[in-house]
Amino acid sequence: MASRRQIREAVVQFLYCADLEGGADPTALREPFWDFITEADRRSLHLATFRTVLHLAAGRDGRLAEFHTRLKPAAAHLSAWPQAEALQRDLARMAELETAWGDAFKVLERLPRDDEAAAVADHFSAALDGFFRMDRELAATRLRFLEGIDDFPALRGPLEAVAASVRRLQRISERLRMVEEPGKFPEQADLAKLRESEASLRTLRLQTDALVDAVLSHKAAIDATLAAVVDNFAPERIDPVDRAVLRLGTYELLHTPTPPKVVINEAIELARCFGTTDSHRFVNGVLDRIAKQAAE
Repeated sequence: MASRRQIREAVVQFLYCADLEGGADPTALREPFWDFITEADRRSLHLATFRTVLHLAAGRDGRLAEFHTRLKPAAAHLSAWPQAEALQRDLARMAELETAWGDAFKVLERLPRDDEAAAVADHFSAALDGFFRMDRELAATRLRFLEGIDDFPALRGPLEAVAASVRRLQRISERLRMVEEPGKFPEQADLAKLRESEASLRTLRLQTDALVDAVLSHKAAIDATLAAVVDNFAPERIDPVDRAVLRLGTYELLHTPTPPKVVINEAIELARCFGTTDSHRFVNGVLDRIAKQAAE
């Protein structure tokens, strides 16, 4: 799960970005901000997802070869049954989609996966979405074909061989649904890492956005509090990183039950991480005065 420190680091970065050049619209900034801030984590998640897909697809070539061997006799038999035209269409569509599935899988295999590759996370996201979308359509077509056979008892025997191959391929897709949405399958221990990574990214964004919104909703009052403590205070005269840390720290001192010592120590560490050489001392002095005033 996302840690308290990760959430506060993200809040400071968002407040900093939203406050540059007179202040960007926070709503418009949110999506590009999260695309940037989570790129490395998303890349790791997409790579882990791809590796799982690769593992599941390991035996697919043999099953696919078997399907194609049995496809032609099944199609020939169906051609003698005009009343089973829907089955013929589904079988032909399956063959097309199996080829498209392979093409989509090859796209994933060709993507760059080194740490320095630009926009790897975005490329993987689009490729995985396309791959899973293809697999869902293929899985639905297979199910429709298998269910359609039940409407023609006389065809069950002649089509059993191809149906067996379809069921074997379908089992791969059933596992892929678990990889696509691991949170829906908590009983699958082998997907625990994927579930944890997805949950961590989701928690980081939800809690960061909530804290950012809370700080922004009290921004005027926070700046008034800072103005009463900092001589000649004006937001534009303070380093933008220090300003973001101070606004977060002031909000937490005045509007949350977090102990003042914890708030101040966390703010000092944020200032050390993102600010200038003297930022941590400046932040410490300002927040200490606000904490003392609040306690009076």
